[in-house]
Amino acid sequence: MNAYFEENNISRTGDGRIALKALAMFSLYFVPYIIQMSMDLSTIPYLICSVLMGLGVSGIGLGIMHDANHGSLSSKKWVNNLFAYSLNIIGGNALSWKIQHNVLHHSFTNVHGMDEDLEAGNIMRFTPSEPWKKRHRGQHIYSWVLYSLMTFSWVLLKDFKRITKYSKVGLVQAQGVSYFNAIATIAVSKITYVGYTLVLPIALGYPVWLVLVGFVIMHILGGLMLAMIFQPAHIMENHEFINSDTEVINESYESHQLNTTSNFAPTNKLLTWYCGGLNYQVEHHIFPSVSHVHYPAISKIVKATAEEFNLPYRSVPTWGEALRIHQRTMKKLSKPDWSLA
Repeated sequence: MNAYFEENNISRTGDGRIALKALAMFSLYFVPYIIQMSMDLSTIPYLICSVLMGLGVSGIGLGIMHDANHGSLSSKKWVNNLFAYSLNIIGGNALSWKIQHNVLHHSFTNVHGMDEDLEAGNIMRFTPSEPWKKRHRGQHIYSWVLYSLMTFSWVLLKDFKRITKYSKVGLVQAQGVSYFNAIATIAVSKITYVGYTLVLPIALGYPVWLVLVGFVIMHILGGLMLAMIFQPAHIMENHEFINSDTEVINESYESHQLNTTSNFAPTNKLLTWYCGGLNYQVEHHIFPSVSHVHYPAISKIVKATAEEFNLPYRSVPTWGEALRIHQRTMKKLSKPDWSLA
């Protein structure tokens, strides 16, 4: 892998393509918002702007914030830190995300009790290690409704709960941040977010119902897009799921990622561009500090190496097929007979 970057004399971090994408994604979010705030729009144009903002929310999260929080957006640390905070602008929290995603999810992918991406508050069952409940029987049907509400939880309570939980086990302090400063940052950014997305448009004269409907549409679309990218990467029927009471993890980091991660739609250039290369999840998990603009090229190296060592390299040809496999997996998990116990 080092040879690839050295022979081609390129940096592992992003390049001019990232700058153009950042401009596109922030424009997709803020231009419709500026139009809403600067023009007295009727109902349909206002809601169309909300739809575009929903695409912008997921685009910023997938294509900009994600690389920045992994330190792969730019070779300059201050640039990564700056764009990492774009998550705060769209309702989330960069510190909470970094701990949950970079520290826990990447270190303990598909490990029950450690990977919080497997947690759904007992409403859904994402792993055979999760005790089966009767409420899970219809999860393959109602899961998409719950996925659409994903970003609402970030905006409202989840970041406060996570930071409090992480602080108790020292994960916040390990990032060089005090609990007080972490909570204060969340509070200020949430108030600012609610202020410009809800309070300001109402103050400018838009009906409360229209502002709320637009807000809901934006978050439903953003949540669905995020779920449609992240869920087919790990919650798949042929993936390895690990009990939390096992000796974690009895294999190399790279082997573990290959056993728990899938790519999908690798030839879909538009999807690859929009989702920040996260359809190349295998490459991302093995080389999280490499910018997503390099994933298509290095995927050939990763695949060849996996085959050389007789390790799985999972790649589903299309996005639609990946979603169907995830849906089939959720249906299997809705039944009590799939268990690791």
